[in-house]
Amino acid sequence: MTDTVSRETIRAGVVGVGHLGRWHAEKYASLENVELVGVVDVDEKQAVAVAHKNATRAYTDYRELFGKVDAVSIAVPTPMHHAIARAFLENETDVLIEKPITTTVEQADDLIALAEKKGRIIQVGHLERFNPAVVAARDLITEPVFIESNRLSIYQPRGTDVSVIHDLMIHDIDLILHFVKSDIRYCHALGTPLVTDSVDIANAHIEFENGAVANVTASRISGKTERKIRLFQREGYISIDFANHVIMNIRQAAEGEENCPIPGMYMDHRSFDKADALRSEILSFVEAVQARSEPVVSGRMGRDALALAVDIIAQIDTAMARINR
Repeated sequence: MTDTVSRETIRAGVVGVGHLGRWHAEKYASLENVELVGVVDVDEKQAVAVAHKNATRAYTDYRELFGKVDAVSIAVPTPMHHAIARAFLENETDVLIEKPITTTVEQADDLIALAEKKGRIIQVGHLERFNPAVVAARDLITEPVFIESNRLSIYQPRGTDVSVIHDLMIHDIDLILHFVKSDIRYCHALGTPLVTDSVDIANAHIEFENGAVANVTASRISGKTERKIRLFQREGYISIDFANHVIMNIRQAAEGEENCPIPGMYMDHRSFDKADALRSEILSFVEAVQARSEPVVSGRMGRDALALAVDIIAQIDTAMARINR
């Protein structure tokens, strides 16, 4: 990776300042070692409003940032990720791309190859990696053999331009791949649209080459919001509540160990103050840009999560086509 960013202050921009991108702009503007050069949105009124709030310039064409920024967040609709990220990589700019990295695996591979050629950084916005409960659980998770995850959301019109797999499940796909660290042997998925034209509820059963198994459910038509994952490993299991920032660690107790509400099992319950995961994500990106180092969630990690998501969607589409003959 080339060391072409020598200045202490990183010049940053944000492309797409709608629901999520406006928060990216706010986080960049709050960092001492970052100059927010400008924000871009095809909605000029929105671009101007976000620019005014963060004391920067507004643009309606992302190409106006070429040569003016070292790093950029791309928070536009997923079908536009590839073209815009590619343009910035070609113009010697590091990119933070909101998840999923691209629409297709081929597009992701193209960006990764270009970034390697240009010595650029790609970070993918899998925000749960920066959840304080997930960060704290890393040292507890060794070799999970069974994983159960549930990501349920009350219906909201935003985000329904893509399936629930791309919208919600991909968070857990990324985490599971990160925790298991093994190739996939088998995946079977089911799902269906209910209130949109895309899949609204889905379940995937994933088996890994190392013997681990994951059962993953995502729904955006639930009567409640729930974001939890349970990881079972030898001598106990870890439960992570993403929404409430809570870890429950239950393991086999050592001789004489206290805090054993279940005979022979030690229970450790930890809760964490609500943290700004997006600020942590952007700060991590900025640090990678300055140090020319591998980001926490690399382009290849984003690509692998996308590849599994695409496989799950293809299986569901095939099953639906068979049913609707």
